[in-house]
Parts: sequence; C-alpha cells; structure tokens
Amino acid sequence: MSKASVRALPVPPSPGRRGGRSEDGTPSPIDRHVGARVKLRRILLGLSQEQLGGALGVTFQQVQKYERGINRIGASRLFDLTRILDVPVDFFFDDLPDELRSAVPTRHDGTGALAQLDQEAETLVTAYYAIADRKVRSEIYQLAKALAAAEGPGGED
Repeated sequence: MSKASVRALPVPPSPGRRGGRSEDGTPSPIDRHVGARVKLRRILLGLSQEQLGGALGVTFQQVQKYERGINRIGASRLFDLTRILDVPVDFFFDDLPDELRSAVPTRHDGTGALAQLDQEAETLVTAYYAIADRKVRSEIYQLAKALAAAEGPGGED
C-alpha cells in the first residue's frame, strides 16, 4: 500500500470534550486528572510549584494552571514532566475514573505503575515535608518503615 492511499481513521472525540473543554466550558476531566497527578507527584517529591516551574522553564502560575487542568499539557511538556518527576507517562493516567477509563486504550490491566495514592497519603506527605527539622523527619521516616515492616507484606495482622 502506498503512502498516498493510507487514510487516517476518524477519531471519536473524548467524552464531553470540545477543544479541551467540556460543553459547559470547564476544563476536560482528563486534563484535570492529569493535572491532579502532576500535583500529587510534585508534593510527594517535596517540590514547590515554583521549583517545578523552574525545572520546566515556566512560571509557578503556569504550573498552577496545569495542576488544575485549566491549561492543557502538551506531549513535549508531558515528556519533560516524566523526566523531572521521575515517573512513566502512564503514571499521569493511572486511577482514571471508570467513565473516562473506557475511552482510553490500555495495554495493561489498568492497575498502574505505582500504588494507588489517595487524599490521606497526600496529606501525610504534605505534613511530613512541613517539618523543618531534617533529623525529626528522618526519625518519622524510620518509624513509619518499622511500623510497616512489623505488619508484614499482607497488611494488618
């Protein structure tokens, strides 16, 4: 088959999207989800929006817009984020709500590369990094590791 005879197949629009926005003008649910995953990883690494923006070459305001899904993250920027935040691309799409997941093709079971992180984990990490004394933070880290090891790999005893 020659290149001239190859035709692009029509791609159905993502659910509820029109130019990256929902019908009511709000950011796309997928853009909001990806932004929330950027924020989660940034917080887990203890980076400020300003630090992430500096690494990306954008302002902290732009990082805020990415995190809220107001501005869409392009492919090259997503690639930069994978390197800066040290995660695979699929990290940003992990834990998609079921109604969005059905619109995204996957080659795996959808469990994602990292364990599911929830609001409690985000709060815990934020509180941890709010502790200024590195020695205290280290002691808390060691305590958490010891408690987890005491429970064993199966969770609660």
